[in-house]
Amino acid sequence: MLFDSSVRRELWRSFIGMLVVLLTVVLTMVLIRILSQATKGAFAPADVGLILSYTVVGYLPVLLAMSLFGAVVSVLSRLWRDSEMVVWQVSGANQFSFLPSLLRMAWPVLAVVALSTLVARPWAQGQTQVLKYRFEKRSDMARVAPGQFQTSADGKRVFFIDSQSASQQTGKNVFMVLTDKGQESVITALEGQIHIDEGLRYLVLSHGERTQTDLVTGDKTLSRFDTARIRVGEVVDPQKVAPDVRSLSTPALITLNSLNAKGELVWRLGLIWAAFNMVIAGLSLAAGNARRNSSWNLVYAVLVFVVYFNLLSLSQTWVTQGQLSWLSALLLLHGSLTLGAMLVVWWRDGGVLPGRAVARHKGQAALSTAKAGPP
Repeated sequence: MLFDSSVRRELWRSFIGMLVVLLTVVLTMVLIRILSQATKGAFAPADVGLILSYTVVGYLPVLLAMSLFGAVVSVLSRLWRDSEMVVWQVSGANQFSFLPSLLRMAWPVLAVVALSTLVARPWAQGQTQVLKYRFEKRSDMARVAPGQFQTSADGKRVFFIDSQSASQQTGKNVFMVLTDKGQESVITALEGQIHIDEGLRYLVLSHGERTQTDLVTGDKTLSRFDTARIRVGEVVDPQKVAPDVRSLSTPALITLNSLNAKGELVWRLGLIWAAFNMVIAGLSLAAGNARRNSSWNLVYAVLVFVVYFNLLSLSQTWVTQGQLSWLSALLLLHGSLTLGAMLVVWWRDGGVLPGRAVARHKGQAALSTAKAGPP
């Protein structure tokens, strides 16, 4: 009982500490990337908070698996380094004896990984798509805040307006730089208004001038106009856009027969299996020697984690390209690691099965007592 509670308590402390650190690093990196995308017109600046939360939900299964793996490796490595593992082994506990305690600590984490992978992550991807489609349906004028420069969704136009109408369809004192096919045009107008014609979006400018520059030859042309119409994109209809497989629910993926759906299914199921494998792999890689102050087991652990999760992404690619079936990809990658980690633990225990280590220890103790004789 003392053995089980002490190991689990230390595992939880290490796991929570690693998860907080990883979340802080990932939040910082994701926030910088999202702010960069917002300035380029990928989505509305007001939706940065929602996009950030949905993105973190997508990263959560990997962060949980990484924190769980790091906690197992760090705690068991400390036990070996401080010779506590020797004390437990003398008491009859081999490495397999740690597996039930590790799984009792890990099962809530594995449940959260499964829930976030199968339910939360697809929902977050779908909500992100809804926000992007909603922003795409808005006109370029509606994306521009008065007094600020704003890049259009395709990156070919830069807008600036002095004021805006209540309907966000008309702008006053419009300035626009248009770059397309080796030509750069600087356009100014007193007023600009968005018109929709046969599914195409046009910007109608009134009372302005246009300076066009050939970027190859440097020739410039100046023209003035009373009315000009410029095509600024197509109207995006979310109903006509094929949904991303990452946003589909898991039951919908199972019913689909496409390779992309099978590849996404391999990623989701493989991520859950990978989180379980991290517990066994951490147990097999944490063994060390207190007499040698070496950190090679930590290096091996980092290498195994990086290679394993790269292979997880690669297996999804193989299934998507039709090179492997989804079941073969799961068994080949994750089943091999499960079997290999269990064999390493069995080998480190001297080839003794889990249930026989304690029995052998008791038998040796009884034999020693018999040889000593009665007091």
